[in-house]
Amino acid sequence: MEKSTSATLDLVRLAWPVLIAQLALMANSVIDTAMAGRLSVIDLAAVGIAASIMATVLMSMISVLLALPPIIAQLYGAGQGARIGREIHQSVWISLMLAVVTILLLHYPEPFIGISELQPPVEAKVRAYLDASAWGVPATIALRLFFGLSTGIGRPGPVMTFNMLALFVKVPLNALFMYGLLGIPAMGGPGCAVATAVDAWIMAVAAWIWCLNHPKYQEFQLRIRFSAPDLKAICAFMKLGIPIGLTFIADMTAFTFMALFIARLGPVVSGAHQIAANIAVVAFMFPLALGNATSVLAGQAIGAGQPEQARYICWTGIRLGLLIAVAFSLIFWIGAPQIAALYTTDHQVQAAALPLIMLVGLYHLGDALQTIAVNALRGYKKSFVPMLIYTITLWGIGLGGGYVLGLTNTFGSVRGATGFWIAAVVSLWLVAGMVALYLNVVSRAKLSVETSGHLQN
Repeated sequence: MEKSTSATLDLVRLAWPVLIAQLALMANSVIDTAMAGRLSVIDLAAVGIAASIMATVLMSMISVLLALPPIIAQLYGAGQGARIGREIHQSVWISLMLAVVTILLLHYPEPFIGISELQPPVEAKVRAYLDASAWGVPATIALRLFFGLSTGIGRPGPVMTFNMLALFVKVPLNALFMYGLLGIPAMGGPGCAVATAVDAWIMAVAAWIWCLNHPKYQEFQLRIRFSAPDLKAICAFMKLGIPIGLTFIADMTAFTFMALFIARLGPVVSGAHQIAANIAVVAFMFPLALGNATSVLAGQAIGAGQPEQARYICWTGIRLGLLIAVAFSLIFWIGAPQIAALYTTDHQVQAAALPLIMLVGLYHLGDALQTIAVNALRGYKKSFVPMLIYTITLWGIGLGGGYVLGLTNTFGSVRGATGFWIAAVVSLWLVAGMVALYLNVVSRAKLSVETSGHLQN
């Protein structure tokens, strides 16, 4: 009982600041959606579609950097803090390459635009949004490195603080650029992208100035002579990071292309989908925070040579995450009409959103399980098998099945957005089951290896 309580408290202690930080980050999207919804249906649809494209491109690129927290966690757990600064230096070189590719993709989004078959007024706003977003890419990546460092050493408090500050700045910046204040012309929906870019630069500069001068970060030797690119270190980083990135790409692109295909059904249906997608992402922040905590604590335990503790932490995180997910699903099922009304005053959009919000309740249960399990695997530095599972299942069954159910009459009448969400629920539950089984195999194998090693010694 004492062990269970201790593990749970450690997870909660590490997860809650990450949760607040992530909710503050996601509140930016909620604010953008709500403020755009007060402008027009065109602005609402454009912000939803453009945000999906931007998030897919940006997060697909920088998801490679999700390798940083488990790498740092294992070094920290093994008492090798002096090596952490070198890992940060190498990740900077990787980040420069990622930034260039991201900016180019945001400036030339033709593949995404072509798939969604947007109406001209929506397309114009989507392109303006993406152009503005490109300016904030370097700052966003710099923040990601700071977050990875702080999370990996088990200090998420600074991450929470800077994300809360960013949220505080975001609202007036949105009003300034979206509605036009102080002589700045009103930009409508794309103005929120300008606000996000400005906000990111302010926070990135502040975060790294604070970090480089804080005494608790001195042991990591961040201010020593900057390391030149080390091919061996970069390859080791990418060996873990690329499969993580591809896993994230499979997840994000399946979700994004779902939004782009649904956009063919018109602004009302697209707006309804944006509401459902937004609450799904907000709810996702809870298991994601718990998954991050599980990954870090498991990684530190592995670095310290405690595989039994690492395995116990993983399954404690999963049990706690599923309990929270059930509560969220009940809220979605019971409060669907009220949730839709919070996002828009358009009655057509509200009616179209109701069945989608109900499906989000089922979707979130699978989302919670897979999120915590895959993050736990990253604590073990295992990312290749999850990449295969996500790519095959989410693209084949999820997106492919959604296209068949949502846009064709192969299995009866065309179901529209509902068909896409049904396929997404099925595919995500399959992913969750397979990833959880793989975690069980990996954690048992690690425990067996360590036990055998101790017996031989």
